[in-house]
Amino acid sequence: MMSKLANKKIPSGLDPWNALRVHTDARIGLGRVGDGLPTARLLEFQMAHARARDSVHMAFEPDRVRGQLGSLDLPVLDVHSAAPDRATYLQRPDLGRLLDDASHDTLSGHKGTYDVAFILADGLSARATHDHGADTLSLILDRLGDSWSIAPITLATQSRVGLGDEIGAALGAKLTVMLIGERPGLSSADSLGAYLTWGPKRGKSNADRNCVSNIRPAGLVPKKAAEKIAYLMLEARKLGLSGVALKDNSSNPALIDG
Repeated sequence: MMSKLANKKIPSGLDPWNALRVHTDARIGLGRVGDGLPTARLLEFQMAHARARDSVHMAFEPDRVRGQLGSLDLPVLDVHSAAPDRATYLQRPDLGRLLDDASHDTLSGHKGTYDVAFILADGLSARATHDHGADTLSLILDRLGDSWSIAPITLATQSRVGLGDEIGAALGAKLTVMLIGERPGLSSADSLGAYLTWGPKRGKSNADRNCVSNIRPAGLVPKKAAEKIAYLMLEARKLGLSGVALKDNSSNPALIDG
């Protein structure tokens, strides 16, 4: 590609880096004015940084997500981590992995034997869950069919990924699928992540999970993400495992058909 671009004539007055910028969100060829960035590029960076900060501090709105889930015929529960507020949540990641007492009581009333528990959580970007969580979950359910027993959907506030282990264990689920806002980047303040954990219980590590990340219209679009997540769920149930032992062969038709 570089050789073709090198031989391509750039009209006078146009930035030759524009031909590459359309292929990436990375900040490339920003130019300079003296020892600094051009004003426009500096303002773009400051805006991206502000959006990322806003996403981290944005309050989760469970009722908003509940309204988006209205078409799904499943009960919806609200839970909260042991972090009482956003400031504590950011300073004490360990508390974000534990349920508060009231949430334990809420979940215990719905304990059963379920194949999967879905959790929609704020994480480090409530914006991502607000914008893409319900849509992604609906697309996953469309691909699963009727062979899964599904626990009540859980909306988790001030949540870290590990909170899904406590939720899954409290509900009696064999598998948890947590859709959670990822740490914002300077080009992706609305990125959603999906974490799958077989046999959820307190003490699970990230090596026990499978992650599908960067779910957003400008990244891995929700439809494609749902296909990958549903595939991993089927494999996890078939093999009784998740994490490093569960390989994603969803892009290899020979292995899928075999």
